[in-house]
Amino acid sequence: MPTASASSWLRKASRVDVDLTKGEHKTPQFLELNSLGQIPVLVLDGGTVITESIAICRYLEALHPTPALFGSDAVSQGKVEMWNRRAEIEIFGTIGSIALHSDPMFAERLVQFPAFAETQREAVPAKWAWLDREIADGRPFIAGDQYSVADITAGVAAWLGAFFGADIPDSLVNVHHWLDPVQKRPSWNA
Repeated sequence: MPTASASSWLRKASRVDVDLTKGEHKTPQFLELNSLGQIPVLVLDGGTVITESIAICRYLEALHPTPALFGSDAVSQGKVEMWNRRAEIEIFGTIGSIALHSDPMFAERLVQFPAFAETQREAVPAKWAWLDREIADGRPFIAGDQYSVADITAGVAAWLGAFFGADIPDSLVNVHHWLDPVQKRPSWNA
């Protein structure tokens, strides 16, 4: 449970923006909520703190099970989990390594190896090409016919890649055909 200082930092708001460029995630009040100094953080009314994107998404889906972002039956849940892990490890992880090893904001978090960041940047097109081949069957979403957390993970990876100069190659028409409607969803800019 957050202490009084952490609770006052939250200002009783339903949403608090944390400016990473100003180091707000490193303040003592924030570190009381997440000792790793990372976002996102969800503080429940009773004071329980949940961190990590997928953990927060699973909590919210338990409260609001439809539409099911993690699948609605055993098969779809297995496929969503598989595709989300693939998107997370193969694509997001590669692009994340570029950020971690090249952006000054992460210099205090780990020993940066800029050369590693560049090898990861070179690997990005092949990672997207792999996904392009996988979704060449025309399915509308990564895990099948329903929008899922796998689409969110890969979509955020695409956004992060564009931010760090590791764009999806124009030649990968299947990935672009998938990503365009994902980025046009009302929730994309929420």
